[in-house]
Amino acid sequence: MAQGSDSNDTSYTKSPSPGSKQGSSDDVKRVMRREKNRIAAQKSRMRQTQKADSLHLESENLEKENAALRKEVKRLTEEAKYLTSVLNNHEPLCTGLATQTSDLLYPPHGSFHHQHIAVPHYQH
Repeated sequence: MAQGSDSNDTSYTKSPSPGSKQGSSDDVKRVMRREKNRIAAQKSRMRQTQKADSLHLESENLEKENAALRKEVKRLTEEAKYLTSVLNNHEPLCTGLATQTSDLLYPPHGSFHHQHIAVPHYQH
């Protein structure tokens, strides 16, 4: 015979003494308490699942944002390299560089002016 299948085993259920209203009331309270506990545990598991789902979604969104930011950093780094090479190629050809350097260190009275930068002048 299987263990725990004995009909005289009452370890998991407590039967009240015959004719006792107190025992019946305790049984009802115990059943109600177990039901409330079961519902509370169910809600707790549901909240845990929702929190895990929310964290998973947030993690995916942060990974996408991180990938986009890394892509932008790579693009900006390449742009900086390109602009540096354009500047390096321009420096030997720039006739106003020597005056520009001295102008930056010791600007003429009034304001900065850059002779090598072509700025269109519009007549009124």
